[in-house]
Amino acid sequence: MKARAFSYLRARTVEEALTAHAEAGDDARFIAGGQSLVPTLSLRLQAPKLLIDITHIPELRGVGREGETLRIGALTRHCEIMTEPLIGEFAPLLRAAAPFVAHPAIRNRGTLGGSIALADPAAEFPAMVLALNAEIEIAGRSGARRVKADDFFVDLFETALAPGELVTAVHVPLFKDHQRIAFDELARRRGDYALVGCGMIATCDKVRIETIRIAFFAVGNVPIRAKHAEAVLIGHALDAARIAAAQAALDHDLAPPESDEVASAMRLHLARVLLGRLLGRIGEGA
Repeated sequence: MKARAFSYLRARTVEEALTAHAEAGDDARFIAGGQSLVPTLSLRLQAPKLLIDITHIPELRGVGREGETLRIGALTRHCEIMTEPLIGEFAPLLRAAAPFVAHPAIRNRGTLGGSIALADPAAEFPAMVLALNAEIEIAGRSGARRVKADDFFVDLFETALAPGELVTAVHVPLFKDHQRIAFDELARRRGDYALVGCGMIATCDKVRIETIRIAFFAVGNVPIRAKHAEAVLIGHALDAARIAAAQAALDHDLAPPESDEVASAMRLHLARVLLGRLLGRIGEGA
C-alpha cells in the first residue's frame, strides 16, 4: 500500500512547527526519523493531511550539561547515543541500551524524542528514561514544561503529551562515580522486539544498595518500575538470598499480558531470570 496524499512543511523553528500543527489540528503529524510513522502511513493506519518535518530545527539538537542534568535534544539519533562522549560519561545506561535497538538502519534514522513520544511498551529508551528518573521537556503553544518520566507514560501508546505538543529534549541526572548501571534484554534474535528487557541504576555504598531504580519493558502497556523489588533491595547487600527475594517481589510488580507469542507466566519467569542476571552484575560493580 501507499500513503494517502498529504501536504508537507519543513519547520525552521519550534514555534513554526507548533503553529502549523495548531492550524491543522488533528490532521497534522510531526515527523523526524519517521521509523514508526512512515510504516503506519504506508499501511494507512494514519492519514494526516499535513506532515510537519522537525528535523531541521536547531533547538531540538545537541547534547550538553545543564547544572546537575544532561540535556539530550529530541533529535539525537539512536546511533549518536552510542557515540556521543557526554552520554557515555553522564548517561551510560542509555548507551548500554542503544545497541539493542532494532538494526543499524533504524538506529541511523530513529530519534530519542520520537521513541519517547511514541512510547512503545516494548522499546528500550522509554524504559531507560524511567529508570534514570529523567524529565521530559515538552513544548506547546502555551509554553514549555517538564514532566517526570514516572508521570509521562500513561497507557498503551498514550503519554502526558497534549494534542499539538512536542518533545524537545530529555533531561537526565548526571551519572555519579558511586553509581552502577546494568542493562540486558531477552529476544529470539538480536534486533527483534524483546520478550522482556530491563535496565537499572543503583547508588552503592561499597556492597550495600542505597538507592536503585529498576525499569522493565515488553511486560505491559507501559514501561514499568519494579518498585516492590526495589524496596526489597534498598539498604542491603546483594547476596543470593536478597536477589532471590527481589525476584519473588516481581509477582507484585509485573502482570504481563497473555499473548500468542509468549504466555504471561513465561514472560514473568524470564523477567525474574533477567533481574537476577542484572543484579549479579550490579553486585560485581557493573
